[in-house]
Amino acid sequence: MKINSILIANRGEIAIRIIRTARRMGITTFVIKTDKEPNAWYLDEADQVIDFTEKLNDIPEFMDIERIIDNARRYQVDAIHPGYGFLAENPGFARRCEEENIIFIGPSHEIIYQMGHKTIAKDLARKQKVPLLDGSEGSVTGSEEARKMADRIGYPVILKASAGGGGRGMRVVEREKDMDRMFNLASKEAEKAFGNAEIFIERFVRDPRHIEFQILADKHGHVVHLGERECSIQRKHQKLLEESPSPALTPTLRKKMGDAAVRIARSVNYYSAGTVEFLLDEDNHFYFMEMNTRIQVEHPVTEMVTGIDLIEQMIRIAEGEELPFSQKEIRLNGWAIEFRINAEDVQSGFSPSLGTIEKISWPEDEHVRVDTGVRDGSLITPYFDSLIAKLIIHAEDREKALHVASLAIRKFWIKGTRTTLAFCRAVLQNRNFRKGKFNTSFLSNELKIHYHHEPEEEMLAAFFAVYDYAREIHEHEDKLLYAEKGKEINPWLLKKRLR
Repeated sequence: MKINSILIANRGEIAIRIIRTARRMGITTFVIKTDKEPNAWYLDEADQVIDFTEKLNDIPEFMDIERIIDNARRYQVDAIHPGYGFLAENPGFARRCEEENIIFIGPSHEIIYQMGHKTIAKDLARKQKVPLLDGSEGSVTGSEEARKMADRIGYPVILKASAGGGGRGMRVVEREKDMDRMFNLASKEAEKAFGNAEIFIERFVRDPRHIEFQILADKHGHVVHLGERECSIQRKHQKLLEESPSPALTPTLRKKMGDAAVRIARSVNYYSAGTVEFLLDEDNHFYFMEMNTRIQVEHPVTEMVTGIDLIEQMIRIAEGEELPFSQKEIRLNGWAIEFRINAEDVQSGFSPSLGTIEKISWPEDEHVRVDTGVRDGSLITPYFDSLIAKLIIHAEDREKALHVASLAIRKFWIKGTRTTLAFCRAVLQNRNFRKGKFNTSFLSNELKIHYHHEPEEEMLAAFFAVYDYAREIHEHEDKLLYAEKGKEINPWLLKKRLR
């Protein structure tokens, strides 16, 4: 079925990203307007806006399945694209789309459920002979069972939510005496985040690399991978920087991991875009973690090295088209790095930094791509994630990409809120990062100071501090002088004296 209209059940940069591909394909786009950001940029980019500013219930706008479905029917849209986050991996949302004959641009609800439930996904991987870490074959019933399992496989172990991911419902247990407390914390967090308190346990690998493979599959049984993404620069299991390809993989290892990713996708008759995630230890042994059944935040690095528009392929697959390429035809060209620029105060432990984007600018260069959902005047609110923009660099090799990135980061300016730009500079200055020698413990073991600023920044800050102090002194002295003479203070004379 040809898709002529899409409702994007998302916001920010991913909404704009989907809109621009849809526009190129001649597809009409609909987006949702909320009272939390009624002047957001993505609203201006879409063809039509559906108004959700009136509060009908206590369900967040982008999580309100029935309201989204009702409006999709009302506006007679052909398809819904969920983007990432919110309802993107909610099998109930995909099922409701299927029930209403609305095309869900993603896999079926059965696939989402199977791959979203980590113990089911691991069982599928086991049957495909994909390497797994030692651990429970399903969810454990309580901390006592988890303790017995940990005694068998050895400490440290990691507890994970069976029904979710993204670092939530996850706890590392170093010693037996910590099991009860950590199990309770993990299960309560899993219940709150995913509505499911089930926990599974597996051996904990210290300081691994986090490698993921991008999958594309159509409804005709064709499955390919588009190479890997290195996602090891993380904070509390949240990715901060990604690159493709990975500095750690040889062609042989890439083929082994890519083949494993394809086998996992085939095991559930997968279709659409998806990502299979692995841990890679220091001996280059890899282990299946999970599969994300949606587009990833970091998908642009894959697009840059393959030249394939992943959003376009998702739409064409949803229409029933076959993949236009085979595995042998896919080539990885050059190197791409993505920096997530968040509205966070790095010096305060990456705490959220709210406010108004007074000015945002970045370099325009053939090697630079910026995906963003903000512009001058945009508000950073507490209601949504802190992502401001993604800076993507593409060059012929990693050394050139790092050089271009260093220049681009210097020319990327955001005024009005604190951001992670200083963190990005610190990573780029790190010697081991530049050598490609890093893992998921990079922030704690390598990056003692999580921000970097140039020497001239300190000099300018000192200059303006002295200037402000001198101005205050002069203003105070003039006020006293005029007060002694019993005269009214003339602000124009004060300004003249300061000059």
